[in-house]
Amino acid sequence: MQRRGFLAGGGAAALATALPVTGRAANALPLSAPVHVGSVGLRTLDAERLAAWYARAVGLKEIVREGDTIWMGAGDQRLLALTEDSSLRPAGQREAGLYHTAFLLPSRADLGRWIHMAISNQVPVQGSADHRVSEAIYLADPEGNGIEIYADTPEDTWQWSGGTVTMGSLPLRVEEILGELGPMPTPYTGAPAGTSVGHVHLKVGDAGKAARWWQDELGFDVTSQRPDAVFLSTGGYHHHIAANEWMSAGASRRPYNETGLAFVELVGDGARQPATFEDDWGTLIRLV
Repeated sequence: MQRRGFLAGGGAAALATALPVTGRAANALPLSAPVHVGSVGLRTLDAERLAAWYARAVGLKEIVREGDTIWMGAGDQRLLALTEDSSLRPAGQREAGLYHTAFLLPSRADLGRWIHMAISNQVPVQGSADHRVSEAIYLADPEGNGIEIYADTPEDTWQWSGGTVTMGSLPLRVEEILGELGPMPTPYTGAPAGTSVGHVHLKVGDAGKAARWWQDELGFDVTSQRPDAVFLSTGGYHHHIAANEWMSAGASRRPYNETGLAFVELVGDGARQPATFEDDWGTLIRLV
């Protein structure tokens, strides 16, 4: 991937003039929220191949192996479970399931280091955007599972009104992010400690129905909503969970013999008992 191609590559069209540069203080969210995402599990035809890809392109490292599952993560934190099953069939794009797993880097400079690595190693990307609350790059793994690599903007710059946060899809200021690295950038040698799954974006058959499920079953708050997509969180984060019907409107329950999303694991603050849920599209949600 050439730098010029990366800079020109695809975020959504600009909605407004780019926001001014502000300080980049460390955020307390999302991990301090009452419930946040801990890890994501994928069913795969080839766990070794995917593990090698996530190590190269995302910077995750192997944490442990448990039977047919390879756990990948950052530091000592498990973030991604890759469970192999050679009998699976590839998931269809229009079925419910995973839209993307969003890996949150600790700082904007870490995002800059990842971008520098991606340019040097010609990692293919699918798009990029400044979402006002975060800055993000999009790509997909070899089995078509969507991925977001992002860093949050400072919480005190997020604009809230009546419980709704202002988000958008502005052009990503890649050169400005790379400028955080200075003239002698420290190389990206892997996802740094503190990397987390900031949010998970799901494909569903009905975004409104998904919104009600997350509110009623798990007590999430809607932070932004439109007819075809909803964003939800706890504790005032911009979103821990998103659900859209952009490719999957009307989709029914997911088959269990396909590649793709196996589970989403949520971590609670102890106020609720551990439990297992299943949404209307067969996605397994674990609260631990």
